[in-house]
Amino acid sequence: MPVEPPLPEDASARNPDDGSRRSRGNSGGSARRKWLIGGAGTAAVALAAGAVIFPLVTDDDEPSVAAPTGTPVAYETEAALPPAPEFTYYEQIGPPAGSPLEPVEPWSVTVAGQTTGTALPENLIGLSLEATDLADPALAGDNPEMVHALQGLGRPLLRFGGNAVDRRFFWTSAGEPIPGNLKGDKAHPVRAVTPQDLARVATLLEAVDGRIALTVDLGNYDPARAADMARHARDAFGERLVGITVGNEPNGYAKTGLRGADYGVDQYLDELKTYAQAIYEVAPEVPIIGPGTYAESWWGPFASVDLPQEKILSLHHYPLSACDGSGDPQGEPIMANLIDPLIHDRAQDYRAQALAPGRENGLATWITETGQSACPGSNETTKTHASALWAADYALSGAELGVEAMSFHSSLITCQGGPPMSAICTGGAYLQPNGQVDQRANYYGLSMVAEIPAGEFLATDAAGGGLAYAYSVRHADGSISVALINQNNPETAAQTEVTLKLPGRALTGTMTQMTGAAFASEDTTTIDGGRTESVPAAERLTVPGFAYGETTQTFPLSAGTVTVLHFTLQ
Repeated sequence: MPVEPPLPEDASARNPDDGSRRSRGNSGGSARRKWLIGGAGTAAVALAAGAVIFPLVTDDDEPSVAAPTGTPVAYETEAALPPAPEFTYYEQIGPPAGSPLEPVEPWSVTVAGQTTGTALPENLIGLSLEATDLADPALAGDNPEMVHALQGLGRPLLRFGGNAVDRRFFWTSAGEPIPGNLKGDKAHPVRAVTPQDLARVATLLEAVDGRIALTVDLGNYDPARAADMARHARDAFGERLVGITVGNEPNGYAKTGLRGADYGVDQYLDELKTYAQAIYEVAPEVPIIGPGTYAESWWGPFASVDLPQEKILSLHHYPLSACDGSGDPQGEPIMANLIDPLIHDRAQDYRAQALAPGRENGLATWITETGQSACPGSNETTKTHASALWAADYALSGAELGVEAMSFHSSLITCQGGPPMSAICTGGAYLQPNGQVDQRANYYGLSMVAEIPAGEFLATDAAGGGLAYAYSVRHADGSISVALINQNNPETAAQTEVTLKLPGRALTGTMTQMTGAAFASEDTTTIDGGRTESVPAAERLTVPGFAYGETTQTFPLSAGTVTVLHFTLQ
């Protein structure tokens, strides 16, 4: 996360309200081809109040590597149908009293019998935490609260890095004292991390069947220490260790004083090569993930640099980070921008730019740190239902483009006074955690995506529907999931009449749905009526109005929802 503006995790000013609750208790009617990269044709986006420019991809400025191409899929549409079973139908929440207050244009969604060439991984969703969190005893397999929270994100990737790694994190396998140059504060103390900490975190990964990505300290140059950490991490995590990043956002080192004013990508690559060689000598099978920057000019040089081990291209991305809006009013973290289609279009363009150097060099592309904003403290988007809608769309749209992993920046600090954009937080008074792990609204948006089985994206054409997005995934057994993100206002918008055309005849059609009372509401986001992950797939109820044996399904869809439909087809 860029240091200018400060990180959410650096915003430790107390929030008097505890914004979480205990868990488990195409816009404008225009047609959109979801498998193509659309050119927004708008001005460049500035991150960190103008410090970083996000170039947009337009018709005249496309990535140099073509998007993946898909293959056709076919279903049997002539064979006799088996007898129709009995169905129990899902009852949606809404529409609001007095509807239709604001009618919504009917939504036509067509799922083609053609893949896009990109896939939804089974472990797309992850969390990004500070490197110092490795020392937190809460990250353990015998902690049911933490296990419970992480299991709601599928098989999560836990990425450890953040600002802490170069400033207040110290790895030692020999019990050395913490160096005096590392500085922290009460909310963000300096911490030493040891092999015993890695062993404890390994038990958590086993419990949730998760993966881990680590970041080693580059700010305090010490390749040998980084290699020592890599060796112990390989021994502790085995194949669950998916990669190591060298330094956190090195493109900002010159501004933060970690390097001189002339430090740039060339100096970084020289240091990276030394680190990578040291790590390779003790853990040759562990990839290097990088550069982990919010500056696009660093992506290509990393993608093409020669290292002895496998590489994964990574970036950091916080779309609404023009904190006061002065440099980019549409990048200010306000509700109007969070629910504007421009945030979707800009993210698509920016991520398409990132995918290009990866594809040119045969690399996977990951977003190892993301969130709606890098601005500190609370704003009108934090902890809101709208943030859950954004998170679900950001994850699915990125995966459809070809991004293979995304880690949403979070914190283990208490919900009261802690970073309000974190997907999870801990109960108790400020900085006095009581062992409880709570989930905020954006967690539920991520959980909806994490619960979709892996598969290949299908070409999906959508028209109408107001502010809405559709994604379709074909699974290995031939069944299809269709994710419908209805970002129309849940307080005022009528239900949308959806006409969904499938590539085969539907034998079953079930659904799960995330809802919330209002864009700005806190603690109202639920899945299937509860603050928990989706109802298990085998127990889900049938889509209202389901037409057995038909390729076309019509049904109403409440506003402000993320709905995942699952169809078995013939």
